[in-house]
Amino acid sequence: MKNFDIVIVGGGPIGIACGLEAKKKGLSYVILEKGCIVNSLYHYPQNMQFFSSSEKLEIDNIPFISIEAKPKRNEALEYYRRIVTSNELNIQLFEKVGSVQKMDGYFEIQTTKNTYRASNVILATGFYDIPNKMDVPGEDLDKVSHYYKDPHFYSSQKVAVIGASNSSIDAALECYRRGADVTLIIRGPGVGERVKYWVRPDIINRIEEGSIKAYYNSTVKEITEEEIIIQSSTETIALKNDYVLALTGYMPNFGFLEKIGIQLSEDEKRLPQYDPETMETNVEGIYLAGVICGGMETHKWFIENSRVHANMIIGSILEKRTVNT
Repeated sequence: MKNFDIVIVGGGPIGIACGLEAKKKGLSYVILEKGCIVNSLYHYPQNMQFFSSSEKLEIDNIPFISIEAKPKRNEALEYYRRIVTSNELNIQLFEKVGSVQKMDGYFEIQTTKNTYRASNVILATGFYDIPNKMDVPGEDLDKVSHYYKDPHFYSSQKVAVIGASNSSIDAALECYRRGADVTLIIRGPGVGERVKYWVRPDIINRIEEGSIKAYYNSTVKEITEEEIIIQSSTETIALKNDYVLALTGYMPNFGFLEKIGIQLSEDEKRLPQYDPETMETNVEGIYLAGVICGGMETHKWFIENSRVHANMIIGSILEKRTVNT
């Protein structure tokens, strides 16, 4: 049994920030990450550019120097990796947490490799692992993907991109510029308002000139091996299709939170219960950090506005320790 003051579940930027703060304050800790360092960022599209500028992605005031004002994925991977290695953070990679059980005065954390005991647990698990499914026939076909990596694969293919967010628009533009025949399928009346301000005019111009076909107020009814069937406000349309990028968003692992005992709101937002001053949940000793705090509202929390959670959480843990002693 490995004993720590804190077990941090999730080795993304915010989990790393929590580890840095715990180390600075002299608390024993371990970061448990089911994949590689900043696993979610690693699985982002290869050419992705952040909305945030580099200084807003910094953690613990460690400078993030990038070539452009808005850094790209490969720069972020290098930045966070160097923070982990240079600070010799205690992080266990490719070790998935299976359960967190509250015992008498401590937590027992079971993983695929070890068992840990901790006085406190920080959940910084993000939201990128579970896609929002459309629940339509054909969604499980090999031609359908809820993740997008690189445009080269789709060159000279008929590609349907579903969604109106940054990920969808980036994928549509990149695939179009690599020679794909791209169709955008958007549930609402237009391109999303939160699309990066330097990208939004580009996609609108490509749509207006006819380079990318867009169907607004439309949903997918069915996907077959050779077609995608969509329902617009006025008609049902069958489009020839080779691949579907269903970039319809992602969600936190609500089942894992509920299993631990964290209460979720009963509405569609599925907001976890926590104290906004300390980030402690309804389960005493378990804290939330990062985008997981937003439930289904995954657009509310980013690295730049949740990196402060590390100081808040470690401060709360130290304050409770002082009171108890």
